Amino acid sequence: MAPKKDVKAPAKPAAKAAAPAAKAAAPAPAPEPEPVPVAVVPAVDLAAVKVDFTPDQLEDYREAFGLFDKVGDNKVAYNQIADIMRALGQNPTNKEVKLLLGNPTPEDMIAKRVDFETFLPMLQTVVNNPNKAVFEDYVEGLRVFDKEGNGTVMGAELRIVLATMGEKMSEMEVDALLAGQEDENGCVNYEAFVKHIMSV
Repeated sequence: MAPKKDVKAPAKPAAKAAAPAAKAAAPAPAPEPEPVPVAVVPAVDLAAVKVDFTPDQLEDYREAFGLFDKVGDNKVAYNQIADIMRALGQNPTNKEVKLLLGNPTPEDMIAKRVDFETFLPMLQTVVNNPNKAVFEDYVEGLRVFDKEGNGTVMGAELRIVLATMGEKMSEMEVDALLAGQEDENGCVNYEAFVKHIMSV
Protein backbone atom coordinates (compact mmCIF):
# COMPACT_ATOMS: atom_id res chain seq x y z
CA MET A 1 0.00 0.00 0.00
CA ALA A 2 1.29 3.38 -0.91
CA PRO A 3 1.86 5.87 1.84
CA LYS A 4 -0.87 8.49 2.20
CA LYS A 5 -0.03 12.03 1.37
CA ASP A 6 -0.45 14.57 4.11
CA VAL A 7 -3.23 16.77 2.81
CA LYS A 8 -2.58 19.45 5.42
CA ALA A 9 1.03 20.04 4.41
CA PRO A 10 0.29 21.83 1.11
CA ALA A 11 -2.52 23.83 2.77
CA LYS A 12 -0.13 25.58 5.15
CA PRO A 13 1.83 27.37 2.45
CA ALA A 14 -1.42 28.38 0.77
CA ALA A 15 -2.71 29.85 4.03
CA LYS A 16 0.53 31.74 4.48
CA ALA A 17 0.27 33.05 0.95
CA ALA A 18 -3.32 34.17 1.55
CA ALA A 19 -2.38 36.14 4.66
CA PRO A 20 -0.17 38.69 2.84
CA ALA A 21 -2.86 39.05 0.19
CA ALA A 22 -5.41 39.85 2.92
CA LYS A 23 -3.06 42.42 4.39
CA ALA A 24 -2.58 44.01 1.01
CA ALA A 25 -6.35 44.21 0.47
CA ALA A 26 -6.92 46.16 3.72
CA PRO A 27 -7.87 49.78 3.00
CA ALA A 28 -5.40 52.50 3.80
CA PRO A 29 -6.16 54.51 6.93
CA ALA A 30 -8.16 57.66 6.37
CA PRO A 31 -6.08 60.82 6.25
CA GLU A 32 -6.15 63.08 9.29
CA PRO A 33 -8.88 65.71 8.91
CA GLU A 34 -7.73 69.28 8.48
CA PRO A 35 -8.00 71.19 11.76
CA VAL A 36 -11.01 73.47 11.85
CA PRO A 37 -9.87 77.05 12.33
CA VAL A 38 -11.20 78.61 15.50
CA ALA A 39 -13.07 81.81 14.83
CA VAL A 40 -11.40 84.64 16.68
CA VAL A 41 -13.84 87.34 17.65
CA PRO A 42 -12.13 90.71 17.51
CA ALA A 43 -12.12 92.82 20.63
CA VAL A 44 -14.36 95.88 20.73
CA ASP A 45 -12.73 99.15 19.66
CA LEU A 46 -13.42 101.16 22.81
CA ALA A 47 -11.80 104.28 21.34
CA ALA A 48 -14.64 104.48 18.81
CA VAL A 49 -17.38 104.28 21.48
CA LYS A 50 -19.09 107.60 22.17
CA VAL A 51 -19.79 107.94 25.90
CA ASP A 52 -23.23 109.50 26.26
CA PHE A 53 -24.03 109.64 29.98
CA THR A 54 -25.51 112.58 31.89
CA PRO A 55 -23.42 114.31 34.59
CA ASP A 56 -25.64 112.73 37.28
CA GLN A 57 -25.13 109.27 35.80
CA LEU A 58 -21.37 109.83 35.61
CA GLU A 59 -21.31 110.82 39.28
CA ASP A 60 -23.26 107.69 40.27
CA TYR A 61 -21.06 105.47 38.11
CA ARG A 62 -17.86 106.98 39.52
CA GLU A 63 -19.12 106.38 43.07
CA ALA A 64 -20.01 102.74 42.32
CA PHE A 65 -16.67 102.24 40.57
CA GLY A 66 -14.86 103.62 43.62
CA LEU A 67 -16.57 101.10 45.90
CA PHE A 68 -14.81 98.30 44.02
CA ASP A 69 -11.36 99.94 44.27
CA LYS A 70 -9.78 97.89 47.05
CA VAL A 71 -6.23 99.22 46.48
CA GLY A 72 -6.92 102.96 46.45
CA ASP A 73 -5.36 103.67 43.04
CA ASN A 74 -8.68 104.62 41.37
CA LYS A 75 -8.59 101.37 39.38
CA VAL A 76 -10.35 98.02 39.58
CA ALA A 77 -9.24 94.53 38.55
CA TYR A 78 -10.48 93.09 35.26
CA ASN A 79 -12.38 90.41 37.17
CA GLN A 80 -14.49 93.11 38.88
CA ILE A 81 -15.78 94.79 35.70
CA ALA A 82 -18.80 92.47 35.28
CA ASP A 83 -19.73 92.92 38.96
CA ILE A 84 -19.62 96.71 38.65
CA MET A 85 -21.79 96.64 35.54
CA ARG A 86 -24.31 94.40 37.28
CA ALA A 87 -24.31 96.72 40.30
CA LEU A 88 -25.19 99.51 37.86
CA GLY A 89 -28.23 97.62 36.55
CA GLN A 90 -26.70 95.99 33.49
CA ASN A 91 -26.51 92.26 32.86
CA PRO A 92 -23.57 91.46 30.58
CA THR A 93 -22.42 87.89 30.18
CA ASN A 94 -18.90 87.00 31.25
CA LYS A 95 -18.14 86.35 27.58
CA GLU A 96 -19.24 89.88 26.62
CA VAL A 97 -17.09 91.41 29.36
CA LYS A 98 -14.04 89.39 28.31
CA LEU A 99 -14.57 90.59 24.75
CA LEU A 100 -14.68 94.20 25.98
CA LEU A 101 -11.43 93.60 27.88
CA GLY A 102 -9.70 92.19 24.78
CA ASN A 103 -10.03 88.47 25.66
CA PRO A 104 -7.56 88.46 28.57
CA THR A 105 -6.01 85.34 30.07
CA PRO A 106 -7.21 84.13 33.49
CA GLU A 107 -4.01 85.58 34.97
CA ASP A 108 -4.73 88.97 33.38
CA MET A 109 -8.26 88.92 34.80
CA ILE A 110 -6.71 88.97 38.27
CA ALA A 111 -3.58 91.05 37.69
CA LYS A 112 -4.60 93.80 35.25
CA ARG A 113 -6.50 96.90 36.35
CA VAL A 114 -8.73 99.48 34.64
CA ASP A 115 -9.32 103.13 35.50
CA PHE A 116 -12.72 104.84 35.42
CA GLU A 117 -12.14 106.60 32.09
CA THR A 118 -11.36 103.26 30.42
CA PHE A 119 -14.37 101.65 32.09
CA LEU A 120 -16.90 104.18 30.74
CA PRO A 121 -16.75 103.09 27.05
CA MET A 122 -17.14 99.47 28.20
CA LEU A 123 -20.23 100.38 30.19
CA GLN A 124 -21.62 102.42 27.27
CA THR A 125 -21.16 99.43 24.95
CA VAL A 126 -23.15 97.20 27.30
CA VAL A 127 -25.86 99.85 27.78
CA ASN A 128 -26.19 100.22 23.99
CA ASN A 129 -26.40 96.44 23.42
CA PRO A 130 -29.75 95.79 21.70
CA ASN A 131 -29.79 92.09 22.64
CA LYS A 132 -31.13 92.55 26.15
CA ALA A 133 -33.51 89.83 27.24
CA VAL A 134 -36.96 90.73 28.48
CA PHE A 135 -39.37 89.01 30.86
CA GLU A 136 -41.00 86.94 28.10
CA ASP A 137 -37.61 85.62 26.93
CA TYR A 138 -36.78 84.23 30.36
CA VAL A 139 -40.25 82.76 30.86
CA GLU A 140 -40.10 81.09 27.45
CA GLY A 141 -36.69 79.62 28.29
CA LEU A 142 -38.01 78.12 31.53
CA ARG A 143 -41.25 76.90 29.94
CA VAL A 144 -39.16 74.24 28.16
CA PHE A 145 -38.72 72.54 31.54
CA ASP A 146 -42.45 72.71 32.41
CA LYS A 147 -43.34 69.09 31.65
CA GLU A 148 -46.79 69.33 33.27
CA GLY A 149 -47.75 72.60 31.56
CA ASN A 150 -48.85 74.05 34.91
CA GLY A 151 -46.50 77.03 35.15
CA THR A 152 -43.96 75.33 37.41
CA VAL A 153 -40.64 73.56 37.03
CA MET A 154 -38.99 71.12 39.41
CA GLY A 155 -36.64 73.00 41.72
CA ALA A 156 -34.07 70.18 41.52
CA GLU A 157 -34.05 70.36 37.73
CA LEU A 158 -33.71 74.15 37.81
CA ARG A 159 -30.77 73.80 40.22
CA ILE A 160 -29.02 71.43 37.82
CA VAL A 161 -29.61 73.75 34.85
CA LEU A 162 -28.30 76.80 36.73
CA ALA A 163 -25.21 74.93 37.92
CA THR A 164 -24.30 73.18 34.67
CA MET A 165 -25.47 75.21 31.66
CA GLY A 166 -24.48 78.58 30.23
CA GLU A 167 -22.71 80.74 32.78
CA LYS A 168 -22.53 78.13 35.51
CA MET A 169 -23.46 79.20 39.02
CA SER A 170 -21.97 77.82 42.21
CA GLU A 171 -24.14 75.77 44.56
CA MET A 172 -24.13 78.67 47.02
CA GLU A 173 -25.30 81.12 44.31
CA VAL A 174 -28.08 78.74 43.24
CA ASP A 175 -29.23 78.32 46.85
CA ALA A 176 -29.35 82.09 47.32
CA LEU A 177 -31.24 82.57 44.05
CA LEU A 178 -33.86 79.91 44.82
CA ALA A 179 -34.31 80.80 48.51
CA GLY A 180 -38.05 80.99 49.19
CA GLN A 181 -39.00 80.15 45.60
CA GLU A 182 -39.79 76.43 45.96
CA ASP A 183 -43.23 75.29 47.12
CA GLU A 184 -43.94 72.32 49.41
CA ASN A 185 -43.59 69.95 46.43
CA GLY A 186 -40.18 71.32 45.46
CA CYS A 187 -41.58 73.15 42.41
CA VAL A 188 -40.88 76.72 41.33
CA ASN A 189 -43.46 78.99 39.67
CA TYR A 190 -41.20 80.25 36.91
CA GLU A 191 -43.12 83.44 36.09
CA ALA A 192 -42.93 84.55 39.74
CA PHE A 193 -39.28 83.45 39.79
CA VAL A 194 -38.41 85.60 36.76
CA LYS A 195 -40.26 88.60 38.24
CA HIS A 196 -38.29 88.12 41.46
CA ILE A 197 -34.96 87.96 39.63
CA MET A 198 -35.69 90.98 37.45
CA SER A 199 -36.75 93.07 40.46
CA VAL A 200 -33.52 92.45 42.38
